[in-house]
Amino acid sequence: MSTDTIASSRRPAPTFYCRQEPPAHNGTLLGFWIYLMSDCFIFASLFVANAVLGTQYAGGPTGSQVFDLVGLAWNTALLLISSVTFGFAMLQIQQGNKRVMLGWLAVSGLLAAAFVGLEIHEFVDMIAQGAGPGRSAFLSSFFTLVGTHGLHVTFGVVWLVVLMVQLNRYGATPDNIRRLRCLSMFWHFLDLVWVGVFSYVYLVGVLR
Repeated sequence: MSTDTIASSRRPAPTFYCRQEPPAHNGTLLGFWIYLMSDCFIFASLFVANAVLGTQYAGGPTGSQVFDLVGLAWNTALLLISSVTFGFAMLQIQQGNKRVMLGWLAVSGLLAAAFVGLEIHEFVDMIAQGAGPGRSAFLSSFFTLVGTHGLHVTFGVVWLVVLMVQLNRYGATPDNIRRLRCLSMFWHFLDLVWVGVFSYVYLVGVLR
């Protein structure tokens, strides 16, 4: 047996590596849950600030003077219905009906965009009445909490539009389904936060 043959027989088997390692099972969902928990701490601190400063009016308007509960009820309905329609879209994943799924996602995005539009209209009206964020500590905490939630909804709508483009182009791939599930958790989380905002900041604010 030649030397080359012996050397070749002793060589280890070649090892092949993927350029892109597949994600760990449920790793993305776990990471997103951790993000949501950190977001919970942010909103919890804003709720505490509002609880402490909720009666610091500094001679300015109170919640009962600036809050329009009828308009807020419509705004709340828009966001809650968008959560329901998002659930309908998630159900279409199992049936493989991409067109219907995109339709429900579009409805959810439009409802959330309308929610943000009404929230901006509320802020503009309050500032026009002299109830801006610099008027009192109460209004500062209010604008910070509600504005932070509104920014989250806005980014959620942008995320939804980007994901709809990817779904329309590439279909319901495993990566897109995983991203859609993360967005679904984010969407429902914002609904829960808004229920707290509406119940405590607005309703309790009117009764103070």
